[in-house]
Amino acid sequence: MARVLISMPKEFLERIDQVADGENRSRSELIREALRTYIYKQKIRQSTTSSKNAELLESLLE
Repeated sequence: MARVLISMPKEFLERIDQVADGENRSRSELIREALRTYIYKQKIRQSTTSSKNAELLESLLE
């Protein structure tokens, strides 16, 4: 697995650690899941945008 170094405010990191501890997970697990969720939501947004654009093009071509 690759390692990544990121910078963030100390307060944000403390909040991440609180959530991870509350869920009995590591900081890395929590951040990985958050990024997976973000990427998944981006794919859905892109798919929705593509569908809307296709519908718009179809209506213009009619």
